Amino acid sequence: MNQDTKIAVIGLGYVGLPLARLFSTKFPTVGYDLNKERVESLMSGHDSTLEVDDQLLQEAIAKNGFRCTCNLNELRDCNFYVVAVPTPVDANNRPDLRPLQGASRTVGEVISKGDVVVYESTVYPGVTEEECLPIVEQVSGLKFNTDFYAGYSPERINPGDKTHTVEKIKKVTSGSTPEVADYVDAVYNAVLTNGTHKAPSIKVAEASKIIENSQRDVNIAFMNELAKIFNAMNIDTHDVIEAAASKWNFIKLSPGLVGGHCIGVDPYYLIQKAQLYGVMPRVMRNARRLNDGMGEYVANQTIRLMNKKGVLVKDAKVLILGFTFKENCPDVRNTKVIDIYSTFREYTSNITVYDPWAAPERVEREYGIAITGNLPESSRFDAIVLAVAHKQFQSMDLRALLSPNGVIYDVKGILDRNIINGRL
Repeated sequence: MNQDTKIAVIGLGYVGLPLARLFSTKFPTVGYDLNKERVESLMSGHDSTLEVDDQLLQEAIAKNGFRCTCNLNELRDCNFYVVAVPTPVDANNRPDLRPLQGASRTVGEVISKGDVVVYESTVYPGVTEEECLPIVEQVSGLKFNTDFYAGYSPERINPGDKTHTVEKIKKVTSGSTPEVADYVDAVYNAVLTNGTHKAPSIKVAEASKIIENSQRDVNIAFMNELAKIFNAMNIDTHDVIEAAASKWNFIKLSPGLVGGHCIGVDPYYLIQKAQLYGVMPRVMRNARRLNDGMGEYVANQTIRLMNKKGVLVKDAKVLILGFTFKENCPDVRNTKVIDIYSTFREYTSNITVYDPWAAPERVEREYGIAITGNLPESSRFDAIVLAVAHKQFQSMDLRALLSPNGVIYDVKGILDRNIINGRL
C-alpha cells in the first residue's frame, strides 16, 4: 500500500464524517462539505448528527491533524478521494443523481494522474462507471483506468447505532482493476477491525449494497401486511411474532414505519434500473407501496379507536411522540411520521409533535411544521400516538396527559399494554 496515501472525504454527513474521522487515525485526511455552517461546527468539535462523539472528533482534529473545509484547493494534495454524498429520490420516487454528479465534478477539479476515487453512496449497478466517472473524465481531462482509477465501497452506517460503528463493520470493497481493488481493499483494511469483503467488480459491490436495504424493506412490508391482517382479526401481532419466533429459523422482525435515507429510498434505485432492462420488480414495488402507506394507516387506526370511544375527531387535541425516522437519533430524513401528522391534519389543527431529539428549525425548514422539545405537563390530549421509541418516552406517564376518554396508540409496541388502546 502506498505509504503516501492522503485521503479526502467529500460529503460530511452521517456517512462521510465517521469514515473521515476513522481514516484520520491512519492517514492524513481532510473532509470537504459545501455547508459552511456544518464545517464550522465540526471544526469547533461538535457533530450535530451525533454519529461521532465530540471527544473523538476533537482528538482527531488536535492529534491526527484532521480538518474539514469548504475550500476545494485544500483537496489538491490528496490522492485518494472518497465520495459520500446522499442519493435521494425526487417527488416521483425517481433516482436523483444530482448530488453524486456534483461531487464527481468536484473530484474532477482536483484529481491528478495516478489518483483513485472511491464512491460510497448507494446507487443501482452501473452508476459509478456509467454516470460518475465520465464526469470526472470530462472535468479533469484525464482518462479513466489510464490516468486515474476508481473503486466502490458501499456505506453501512446505521444512524444512531453505537454498536455497529464504522470501524467495527465489515466493508465491501472493489476496484476498477485488480491492482486498484487490492489497493482500495488495503486502505480500508488499515482502519477496520473486522476486515473487508473484496467484490469481483464495482457493479457487484453496487448491487450488494442495494439489495441489503431492499431485502429488509420487503421483509418489513410482510410484517406490516401481517399487522393489518391480525388487527382486522383482533389478534395482537406482537404476540403472534413472539410465538412464531420460538422456531429456530424464523426471522424475527416487527411491523413499523419505514423511513430514513436507506430502506425507504434505496429500493427505488433498483426498481428504476430493473425496469430499464425490461424486468418488472413487482415484489419490491408492492413492498414500497405498502410501507409508504403505514403512516396513514396508523393515523386511521387511531381515529377508529377514537370513534369507538366517542371522542370527536374534528378539532381533537392530538399528541404525536417522536418525529425522527428512528429512535434515539436526530435524523428526520424521509420520516414517515409526517404521514401520521398529515392524516390527522385533515381533521384537526390541534396537533402537538414532541421530539427531544429532532432539531425544530430543520423540521420547520424541510416539512413546514412546528415541533416542540418541551411538553407542557398541564396539557391533556384526546389521542396520543407513540410514533418513535425514544428512550425519554418509555418513562413518561402518558395517562396523565390523556383526556378522560382519550386513546393511546403504540406504533412501536414498547408500552405497557394495560395503558394502550391499540398498537401496530
